[in-house]
Amino acid sequence: MLMHTQASRLAHRILNSRAETRLIAPLSADPELTVTDAYEIAHCILDDQIAGGEIPVGRKLAFANRRLWGRYGEREPISAPVWGTLYDSAVRYAADNHGVQSLDSSLQPRVEAQIVFKLRSTPAPGADLAEITDALEWMAHGVEILVCPFPEWKFEAIDAIAAFGLHGTLILGEPRTLNSAMRRNLPSLLMNSSMSLSRTREGVTGIRAAGFGGDMAGGPIQALLELHRQLLSQPEFRSLAAGDIVSTGAWTDAHPVQAGETWMTAFCGVCMPGLTLSFV
Repeated sequence: MLMHTQASRLAHRILNSRAETRLIAPLSADPELTVTDAYEIAHCILDDQIAGGEIPVGRKLAFANRRLWGRYGEREPISAPVWGTLYDSAVRYAADNHGVQSLDSSLQPRVEAQIVFKLRSTPAPGADLAEITDALEWMAHGVEILVCPFPEWKFEAIDAIAAFGLHGTLILGEPRTLNSAMRRNLPSLLMNSSMSLSRTREGVTGIRAAGFGGDMAGGPIQALLELHRQLLSQPEFRSLAAGDIVSTGAWTDAHPVQAGETWMTAFCGVCMPGLTLSFV
């Protein structure tokens, strides 16, 4: 296990990279680092961010989509979800499901689309799928801009954990408040839904990817439940609580994005408007 001073030093390497928009070598160049060490580095970053005035508002899942596991990881494929902290300064709402996002100071930005939940109550430690669904206040469609400080997007799981879960900015569409009838069938509804991701560049529009809710641990709510259980095994971090926002993972792979492009999403199988996001 890392000493706190070592974890703090590596945390500041990540923070400086982000502040200076500068690539760095993966932390996993040290073969002794473990996943536990990576979360200790993330905890140091959390403390630093809070001390600087940032307000944590929830969590984000990365690599919850099992179809993508074999595409990431240089020494060994990433084969389990990881999570990072969401801060209020990096979560925005798109009016009428249309938004404009600057890519200034974004390291190797990519986009991915997902379902985001807000909790209306704190899940019990032993919550099952029905109980964690009942804890939901709303769901929304989200487009996440990912940033990666590691050259050519080559990294291990521990690098992603330490580097904010690769989170840059989360853009949310209009939240849809959930009533009891909607919650009852929501896990299976989302599991059986699909989503497409399209891009317009220089006047040409085309579908870039499509994905299915069932690819995320059986569905977005199942992924949320897995996160809840994981956090209970990490007592150094606060567990999920009422008011938290949770982005549950990408329905498709992340795609490189550049200024001048407009990206659009559309859902099938769930009544959820897509998002249109233009990048400048």
